[in-house]
Amino acid sequence: MKALTYSTYGSADVLELTDLPTPHPGSDSVLVKVKAASINPVDYKAREGYLRSVLDTVFPAVPGWDVAGVVVRPGLDTPEFAAGDEVLAYARKDVISGGTLAEYVEVPVRTAARKPEGLSFEPAAALPLTGLTALQTVRRAGVSAGQTVLIHAAAGGVGSFAVQLAVLAGARVIGTASEPNHGYLRSLGAEPVAYGDGLVDAARALAPEGFDVILDFVGGDAMDTVPQLLREGGMVASITDPRARDTYGGQYVWVRPHSEQLAELAQLAAEGTLKVEIADVFELDHAAEAYRRLETGHVRGKLVVRV
Repeated sequence: MKALTYSTYGSADVLELTDLPTPHPGSDSVLVKVKAASINPVDYKAREGYLRSVLDTVFPAVPGWDVAGVVVRPGLDTPEFAAGDEVLAYARKDVISGGTLAEYVEVPVRTAARKPEGLSFEPAAALPLTGLTALQTVRRAGVSAGQTVLIHAAAGGVGSFAVQLAVLAGARVIGTASEPNHGYLRSLGAEPVAYGDGLVDAARALAPEGFDVILDFVGGDAMDTVPQLLREGGMVASITDPRARDTYGGQYVWVRPHSEQLAELAQLAAEGTLKVEIADVFELDHAAEAYRRLETGHVRGKLVVRV
C-alpha cells in the first residue's frame, strides 16, 4: 500500500511516499480502507521528536490519527463492526507508527464510531482529534447553561468546536482571536475579543464580574491572565499548559479516544448543528505539502488528505 512515512525525526523534508505492507487487524481492531484523513499540529510535533517522553516511535512511522473510511476486514473479536461499515476514528495507539496517512490503517475498535449517512468522508475525517479535545475539555470544565465562558484561541481547530459546544450547552461565550477571525467567531455564536495588549481590559468590559470558566487552547500569555479574569470559584482548563491544574486547581486535558463521544459529535455534524470547517483538501501524493502549510501556523479550519 502507499503510505506517507518518515524514518528519522525532522522537518517535513523527511516525509516521503513509500510502499508498505498492508497491516493486519488485531483481535480487537478493524482494517479500514482510508477515504480521508486529517492532519493536526501534534503530528509534526511527534515527527520532530517532541513526544519522545510520552510515546515511542517505531520507524518507518506513518503520521496521522484522524481517519474516515470503510471497514474491509474485521478483527477476530470485533462485533461492533462488519466489512462495509463506514467509520471515523481517532485512531491513536500506544506507539507512533501505523498512522492514517496511508491507503489502509488498523483501527482499534475503542477509537472508532459509525459514520452517519449524512456526513461525508472529508468532514468526518476532520472531526475526531479536535472535536474530542473540545468536547472533553468543555465537559471536564463543567460548562453549563447560564455561565460566562472565555475561550482562548477560539477560532482555531479545537477552539471553534469548543465555542459551538459551549453555546449548545447554554453558555455565553467570549472568544479571543485575531481581528480577521472576529466575524467567524460571531457566526459560531461567540463574542470576539482581540489578542494582545488590552486583552484583560477588553474581556473585563464584556464580563465585569469575571468568567465562570476559562478554556485555554494556546497557553503562554493567555494563562498569565487567569488570576485577573477568573471569578472566585471559577474553573480553568487547558490542553497546553499544566498550570491550569498545578497552579489554578483546574483541569489539564490530554484527549482520549472515546467511541461514544465521537459518535455524538458525528451525529451533531451530520445534522448541521456542529460546523466542521475545512480549509483545503490534498491528495495523498501531496500530503507533505499539507504539513508544510499547516506548519506555517496560518490555517483556519482543517487540512484534509483524500486517499
